[in-house]
Amino acid sequence: MKPNHLVSIAKTYGAPVYVYDAEKISAQYQRLTSAFKDVQSLRLNYAAKALSNISILRLMNSLGSGLDTVSIQEVNLGLMAGFRPESIIYTPNGVSLEEIEEAAALGVQINIDNLSILEQFGAKHPDVPVCIRINPHVMAGGNSNISVGHIDSKFGISIHQIPHLLRIVELTNMKINGIHMHTGSDILDIDVFLYASEILFETAKNFKGLEFIDFGSGFKVPYKEGDIQTNVEELGKKLSKRFNQFCEEYGQPLTLAFEPGKFLVSEAGYFLTKVNVVKQTTSTVFAQVDSGFNHLIRPMLYGAKHEIVNISNPKGRERYYSVVGYICETDTFGNNRRINEIAEGDILAFKNAGAYCFTMASNYNSRYRPAEVLWYQGEAHLIRERETFDDILKNQVDVKDLFNPLPQAVVQK
Repeated sequence: MKPNHLVSIAKTYGAPVYVYDAEKISAQYQRLTSAFKDVQSLRLNYAAKALSNISILRLMNSLGSGLDTVSIQEVNLGLMAGFRPESIIYTPNGVSLEEIEEAAALGVQINIDNLSILEQFGAKHPDVPVCIRINPHVMAGGNSNISVGHIDSKFGISIHQIPHLLRIVELTNMKINGIHMHTGSDILDIDVFLYASEILFETAKNFKGLEFIDFGSGFKVPYKEGDIQTNVEELGKKLSKRFNQFCEEYGQPLTLAFEPGKFLVSEAGYFLTKVNVVKQTTSTVFAQVDSGFNHLIRPMLYGAKHEIVNISNPKGRERYYSVVGYICETDTFGNNRRINEIAEGDILAFKNAGAYCFTMASNYNSRYRPAEVLWYQGEAHLIRERETFDDILKNQVDVKDLFNPLPQAVVQK
């Protein structure tokens, strides 16, 4: 998107505001499908947790995507957005058996990642096809804060527990129709990912009648110019060849599945904020914006570095600024960043704000969550209204009748 489009959106809808470029999302989807064009059957299940606005889900459905969900609420959002139940995979972690049964009753693909629930579900519902989530104990990601493939991860069934898993399947006579793995986010080393894939192939040999193998996702996208990223074209070429070979060895064609989230929406997102104050101390120039980690927590939670640009003054002289928020906490978006000269009232754009940004927003300090706008075919479309004070109070129950104010005389003392 062009800076003038973003400035116009900020003026029309106010700041802070999230903006998503539908054209970029579509391009990323096509890039991934093209990378795996040599596979007979490919299924991309968009990870709803990355950005779950129903309009974004409808866009994904229109592109032909399936949906990866982690809660019964995301399942219901997907159904409301028009996804067919069979195109939704439900991959929860640590939820109750009752929630899994609720999802199964809706007809979605169940993906189970622990032995206890697998045994309970298999004993009660042996005829419901189940995918098994495996932890290969391989970390393909580069950020230890978001890697989930390590041996002590809460995600997945350890490959060392395969004998126990097979015993449960045999005793319950349940049907296993898919194998799934997740090695973490930000895949940097394709060879490490391919190594983990071999573990998954070896595991798949234990099950007859599989329909698909899900390799998770975690493809890294660039967060700044020259940043390293996953070479999906190289991965597609190498993994497609090996996957096709495995299908021949297995004796029947299988579907290769992925669950991309960040890869599809991260670069399509912009978070626009207005500069409230430019404050200079003895050593730092702060640009204080009308937001905080209540709207964008990733820099504080994960140390994520989002490029920040002054779209109000794109040709101004560059200076060093620390961009901070208005929350009554330390909410630093970036320290000593070179940004085109900032004045109060300018609009700053945070790039790569499409994934795990709005979905992690909160009402901390009783602040309103921002609006969301979709840029589609050259026009801005409001897809979420900015919250109001009524939204803050919506589910609160005011028990004012329980309390009697102190007499005025007591208060004065």
